[in-house]
Amino acid sequence: MNRLQELRARIASRDARIGVIGLGYVGLPLAVEFACKGFRVCGFDLDPEKVRAVQGGASYIEDVPAARIAEVTAAGRLTATRDFSDLSACDAINVCVPTPLTRTKDPDVSHMASALEDIRKRLRTGQLIILGSTTYPGTTHELFVPMLESTGLKVGVDFSVAFAPERIDPANKQFQVHEVPKVVGGETPLCSELAAELFGAIFDRVVPVSSTQSAEMVKLLENTFRAINIGLANEIALMCNRLGLDVWEVIEAAATKPYGFMKFTPGPGLGGHCIPVDPTYLAWKMKSLNFPARFIDVATEINGRMPAYVVERVNDMLNQDRIAVNGARILVLGVAYKADVADVRESPAIDVMRLLAAKGAEVRYHDPYVPSLAIEGQSFKSADLTDEQLEGCDLVVILTDHAAVDLERVVAKAGRVFDTRNATRKLAGVGAHVQRL
Repeated sequence: MNRLQELRARIASRDARIGVIGLGYVGLPLAVEFACKGFRVCGFDLDPEKVRAVQGGASYIEDVPAARIAEVTAAGRLTATRDFSDLSACDAINVCVPTPLTRTKDPDVSHMASALEDIRKRLRTGQLIILGSTTYPGTTHELFVPMLESTGLKVGVDFSVAFAPERIDPANKQFQVHEVPKVVGGETPLCSELAAELFGAIFDRVVPVSSTQSAEMVKLLENTFRAINIGLANEIALMCNRLGLDVWEVIEAAATKPYGFMKFTPGPGLGGHCIPVDPTYLAWKMKSLNFPARFIDVATEINGRMPAYVVERVNDMLNQDRIAVNGARILVLGVAYKADVADVRESPAIDVMRLLAAKGAEVRYHDPYVPSLAIEGQSFKSADLTDEQLEGCDLVVILTDHAAVDLERVVAKAGRVFDTRNATRKLAGVGAHVQRL
C-alpha cells in the first residue's frame, strides 16, 4: 500500500491529521467542523490574537460558538499555531487565505503564494493539499502544482492536489457548514477521490467535478450570477426612481410568480469578500484570453456607482428642506456589509461615508457589531443610538439592517430617514420623512 492509499485508510479511521492555513471566516469553521467529527486539527495563522483565542477556547467568528471550540480544544482535537513547521505533520492541508484585489483590480495571490511556499518547504509523500480560497480558473493547475512539483515529488503519485471552494455565508441561520454541498475537483482522479472522501467525512453531500479548473469556475459562476442579478435589481431601482415607482412594490409583486423569476433586491452597493471580488477574478482571467466579460463589466459599473447614488438621494432629501450637505449632521446606521455580522470588507457603507465627508457632511455611524472604523486615515467610533443622537442629526441613512437596531424608535425620533434596505417596510405610521431606495 503506497502513501496515498494509506491516507485513504487514515481518513476513514479519523487518524488523518488535518491542517488549516488561515483561521478567518472560512478556515475557523472548517477547522472546528473537522475537529467535531473526530479528526485532530491544527490551525495555522500569522495573527497571534486568533491563535491565542483558539487555544483558549474562544471564538471571534459570530457563526462559530465558543462552546464548540472549547470542547474540541479541551479534547485535544484542535490546536492553533504560528509555527508553520508543523505542516509536515499534517496529512491533509486546507488553504483558506484571503484572495483580495489589488488597487488596480487585479487578483492578489500573494497570500496564496506565501501559504504555498510554506507547504512546499515541508511537502512529503502521502499529503493531500486542498485550495479553498476563491481564485481564477487555472490557479491550482498553473500555480500550485508546478510549485509543489519543484520539490521533485509528482502530483497524483507522491502527493495529491484538489480545489474545493468555500461556500460560507456569514450569519446564515438556515444552513450549517456541513449542510451546504461541497464541490471538489482534483488534479487527477485519485486526487479527486481522496479530497471527496475527506470532505465526505464532514459534509452531508460532496459534489465531484472533473478538474480543479471546473471547481474554480463553479465558485466564480455562483457569485457572478449573484453580482449580475443584484446589478439588474439596482438598475431597476434607478429606473423606478426616474419613473416615480416604488421598486420594492414592483419586486415583491414580481416575486409572486411561482416559476421563471428569482428575487434579488437593490441596495447601497456590494460588500463582503465574495460578490464584489469573484466576478472581477473571472473577468481578469478572460481578458488575458482576449475575451470581454461584458455582463460582468456592466454589473460591476452599476453596482459600483450605487454609493454615489445614495449620496445623491441624501442630497435631494436635504435640499427639499433647504439644508446643504456641507455641514449637515448625518448618522449612518450600519457599516457592516450585511446584516448581523461584523465584517466590513468591501462594505458600500465605507464609500457612502467617504463621499458624504468629502462633501463636508459631519458623518457619524452606529453599528452594534463594529465598535470602531478607519476610513482613509480618519478614525470613527460607533455612536450610541440615543434619542438625543437621533433628534440631533439632520438625516439618518440605513445602510445595514441589523436586527438589533430598533428602527421603530429611529423612525419616530429622526427628522429624516433614507432607507436603502427597505428595512422600514413593516413599520406602522411611516411618514413622508422616510424615503426608500
